[in-house]
Amino acid sequence: MLWADLRADEITQLPKETSIAIVPVASMENHGPHLPTGVDIYLSSEVARRAADRATTVPAVVTPAIWSGLAEMHMSLGGTVTLDLTTFHALIRCICRSLVRQGFRRVLLLNGHGGNIGALQAICNEIGAEFDIAIATTSYWMLAAEPFGRILEDQTSLEHACEGETSMMMRLKPELPLASAFKDAIGPTTPTVAEVAGPAVHRWRAFHARSSNGAIGNPTRSSAEKGERLLEAAADSVAALLDNTAFWNMSF
Repeated sequence: MLWADLRADEITQLPKETSIAIVPVASMENHGPHLPTGVDIYLSSEVARRAADRATTVPAVVTPAIWSGLAEMHMSLGGTVTLDLTTFHALIRCICRSLVRQGFRRVLLLNGHGGNIGALQAICNEIGAEFDIAIATTSYWMLAAEPFGRILEDQTSLEHACEGETSMMMRLKPELPLASAFKDAIGPTTPTVAEVAGPAVHRWRAFHARSSNGAIGNPTRSSAEKGERLLEAAADSVAALLDNTAFWNMSF
């Protein structure tokens, strides 16, 4: 069920104690020379919609996506709208407070942008304690890591403007990917922080320092058929989380 398509009375009649409100959290940012800036918005929203449709044990309603996230690292490449951390936190808190005031006790912040991960975990902790609700966050490609690893050919997980994201966009919005630019969107062009200093270290880097073309991966390996398989795998993984009654139990 899509929140924006429902009448107010349909929302108020939902069994709030057991319903799960899914809030896709995305970003508006550069996705190489071949994909639109709204990739994370389109994909997180679609995965949420499919997952809500196939959840079997609970009603799930999907809000419109939070379309701007923490994307400072992409600003130098153009086409990016970013929030600061204080605004990002306040926006998510206000949305969750609105859900709580209407009786929702279960909220899933479904992330579609890597730059949001650390902040969402901290925000989830604060909101859960403040409102005493079962609130969780996950990134759909991390939840579906195992099936994604089997489907992807040139990479083990989702990267950026890569084989995976390009494939899903070819399936979902076939008119938007620019196929003639696929060959110019292969990256990265420099090593990662983990490759230089190990996985335990975090350091800020602007995205253009890692990939001059704004992409990490090889979109020439993309196809709409692969994109459908990825979207289905992600939706199945999220739906399984929605249906996990032990996970959503307030006493857990």
